[in-house]
Amino acid sequence: MEAVFGLMVVVLLGVSHGIETYCDGRKNGAQCYGALGGTLVLQLMNDAAEYHSFDWIKNQSNLLRWRSNNSVIILPDNRLFFTPSNGTLRMNNLRRNYSGEYTLKITNENGEISARQTLHLFIQAPVSSVLLDSECLSEGQMRVSCSSKGGDSPQYSWTLDGRTLTDAELLSGNTETNIITLKQHVSGHLVCSVRNKVSHVSSSKRLCTCDFIFINRTLSDGTLILKCVLAAEQSTTTGKETEIKVSSTVKPTTNITSSIQTLTPPPVQWDNK
Repeated sequence: MEAVFGLMVVVLLGVSHGIETYCDGRKNGAQCYGALGGTLVLQLMNDAAEYHSFDWIKNQSNLLRWRSNNSVIILPDNRLFFTPSNGTLRMNNLRRNYSGEYTLKITNENGEISARQTLHLFIQAPVSSVLLDSECLSEGQMRVSCSSKGGDSPQYSWTLDGRTLTDAELLSGNTETNIITLKQHVSGHLVCSVRNKVSHVSSSKRLCTCDFIFINRTLSDGTLILKCVLAAEQSTTTGKETEIKVSSTVKPTTNITSSIQTLTPPPVQWDNK
């Protein structure tokens, strides 16, 4: 029976062993991604019992050998764990040198090769943190930079108040670079997201136009007051002038002026090369 390969990558957060990824490798030419230092759960087949014998090879080295007549499993690397009943191979503590091409060679009872499938594995360092920094330019525009720590092949995206930035708001750059310049009078809740194939981190910041700063004040009844005020007027603001009452149920501990970072899995991706 010929093996069937495909690609599905899902990123999960491990509690103590880094990021765990899953890849369906049952289609010839599948591409899989694993996080450096993390774990990859690779679906090689449905059930090893369906095959008389097979070998999983990288660079002439046999990493996994299966013989159905005596259920022989050879795993020279102690970071590899194979489960014959569901055809999954677990690879722990992923290293850079795990990247490369792997070949699954299936043989029949006569010792003849009945199928040969290849799989390409890429190991990437995940993005660990994101820092947003802003500065006002001479004519009132605002330059905002998004710096990410770690992460191979990072990709950047920006949103303002939950939507993609428009040309009317951007002076230069685009929403796929790590530095943008906002036109005058652009303000709101700005989010920079950084992702690669194994991770996704975002950081947010509440922006006011230049010469203004964002403040919040909690009233005695728990109401949170949010507004942008002239920096020169901050010390004279009473908290009752042009107040914006957001919600009387917001607890005093709520503070949306601080940067918030979230780490979430990238969407499921299919690649059937």
